[in-house]
Amino acid sequence: MRITLKNWLDLEFVELSAEARPGAAPAAGTEAMFRAFEEALAPYGLSLANAVRSRIFGRDRAARDAASDVRRSVLSGPARAATSSYIAPRVFDSEAAVAMDLITLKPSPGHDKAIRENDPPRLPCRYLTAGPLLVFSGQTAVLPTLDDQLRGDILPRITDYLAECGSGWDRVVHAACYLHSSQSPDHLRSLFRETAGALPPALDIGFVEGYSAEGKLVEVEITATRETWGDRR
Repeated sequence: MRITLKNWLDLEFVELSAEARPGAAPAAGTEAMFRAFEEALAPYGLSLANAVRSRIFGRDRAARDAASDVRRSVLSGPARAATSSYIAPRVFDSEAAVAMDLITLKPSPGHDKAIRENDPPRLPCRYLTAGPLLVFSGQTAVLPTLDDQLRGDILPRITDYLAECGSGWDRVVHAACYLHSSQSPDHLRSLFRETAGALPPALDIGFVEGYSAEGKLVEVEITATRETWGDRR
């Protein structure tokens, strides 16, 4: 397991990354990783309830789906977080079936975590807020081309969600795009410039082989801040 302590945006984060035990069934391996994460967080006074983002990588679709089912039950209630999941066999350093990233936020006064559900509600939340922090679940679409998905759906939707909670593209501090390996990163960047006006100040592009459904070509994770937040959710 890799543990990273991060001071960012005047907030304190603990970030965990791990691969399941090689040979473990995907569900059992995911359950064991969550137990290990809980133990690793305890010395910092944190628990799974402090999660703000969870990211799953499955070696294949069956592994991704099994891990996602486990996460649904474990990261529930106070542990609900922004989520994303991928089929990405090339990310593994071992023969594990599942890998996971978990990002947690150290609590502080006035920075309570609040979940904004989709309408109608579905498994991933729309985003969460914690004081000035805004963390989106991975945004996807099933449309014929990358242009259709990004320019026609995902980025305009993110624009609306940012406005909904008192933010905008000028307050996006990080974007992570998990792009299907068949697609061009240069084309993704050009679509960002055309639709959002500019690239985010930090833009990470990773390559994967699949998502929660067939036909998706990219999943976009956004982290932003809100200039005025007060009682907004």
